[in-house]
Amino acid sequence: MGSRDLEKNRDVNTNYSYPNQSNYPPQQPPPPPPGYYMETSARQWTSWLVPMIVVANVAMFIVVMFFNNCPKNNFGFDKCVAGFLGRFSFQPLRENPLLGPSSNTLMDLGALQWDKVVNQHQGWRLITCIWLHAGVIHLLINMLSLVFIGIRLEQQFGFVRIGILYLIAGVGGSVMSALFLRKNISVGASGALFGLLGAMLSELLINWTIYANKAAALFTLLIMIAINLAIGILPRVDNFAHIGGFVTGFLLGFVILIRPRFGWLERHQLPEHARVKTKYTPYQMVLFFIALVTLIVGMIIAMVMLFQGKDGNDHCKWCHYLSCIPTSRWQC
Repeated sequence: MGSRDLEKNRDVNTNYSYPNQSNYPPQQPPPPPPGYYMETSARQWTSWLVPMIVVANVAMFIVVMFFNNCPKNNFGFDKCVAGFLGRFSFQPLRENPLLGPSSNTLMDLGALQWDKVVNQHQGWRLITCIWLHAGVIHLLINMLSLVFIGIRLEQQFGFVRIGILYLIAGVGGSVMSALFLRKNISVGASGALFGLLGAMLSELLINWTIYANKAAALFTLLIMIAINLAIGILPRVDNFAHIGGFVTGFLLGFVILIRPRFGWLERHQLPEHARVKTKYTPYQMVLFFIALVTLIVGMIIAMVMLFQGKDGNDHCKWCHYLSCIPTSRWQC
């Protein structure tokens, strides 16, 4: 992805990566999940984790703006935006058009940056960057996407599984971003949000037999995914974070979002000869084990490469096109 701002994008969710200083181009979060309906009833959980994540992100942004203190730390010629907010006012639009802090403040508070993670052994940045946002616009897009996608998933699968999915997918996006983007800093929840979208797809595939309107749901999801990833090839967008989060969430969805086969929950209400004998189908178990092994091996390899200082571009000469395709209108 070049020397520009990046992040993790919209129509599926936004993570931002920045060149050391200045512009914060927005990414775009994921839209609401497609509607599809189960043929059998399932327990509905009360969603509280997703709202708490939203509250935590908003609170963190307020803390970031408190430390940013634009009136005191802005030494440029442009004035702070919304100066009436005092120390909570935003950096000049020329520096940050997303109405947020400076890149230096984000770096101090945990933004993702390759050198900090690898050479200064600050691996915790792979997690902290998920909770930082480049500006009000960035925060609003990501949190709306999280509400639309996350609440429905939490109602279906509970806070434990969705919490695990959100964090691991976020780390997966951070790792891939750091492997391929060395000169930029990155913040945002896009990787985690793309992970939720990837998990929606794998959940539909592994629980195929218990859903109605499967073809329509699958088509809608695939179109949504294609549009989101296509937006990621625009300049200043960190599509590597999106792809890493999506792949991680997709594989993890096969593992933790598996449901009993159709007829299992109602087996005691059926005559003996009509009852299903096993909780999961062979098809589900094959997908479960393939995804589990692939996820574990992939995460180990990616982590080892990252902390050994490997550059992902050395092992994939064409991968930079996944993040930005140069045209006559822009450079990557």
